[in-house]
Amino acid sequence: MARTTVANQLAAIRKQRELLDKKEQALKSKSHDKVLASIVAMAKDAGLTADDIAKALSAGKPAKAGKAPKANKKGALAGKKVAPKYRNPANLEQTWTGRGVSPTWVQALKSAGTLDSALIAQAVAA
Repeated sequence: MARTTVANQLAAIRKQRELLDKKEQALKSKSHDKVLASIVAMAKDAGLTADDIAKALSAGKPAKAGKAPKANKKGALAGKKVAPKYRNPANLEQTWTGRGVSPTWVQALKSAGTLDSALIAQAVAA
């Protein structure tokens, strides 16, 4: 007798589960219909065809619209030795090419307005 009541209870629970599954599917269908209608409206507004949408779906994940990676832009003389352009009048061994961070002695000459006095005379090629 106990077996029949358990079997009956299980059958009743399965039937309830089937009814709940049907209700769930009906609710999902209504929701899907609304979403699909809005997608179709947006596609029509944008001038998209079913083929366009099918291609986009088959392509998988769309590429991110972001900034393209920057290419390293280096000057033509990057990494090449350049002849010095300035010489420290106080210490003739100190020179500066005029590129990069300026040494303290160049900064002092700039602030005094006499940087041109440190220019090295360049030999002019004929």
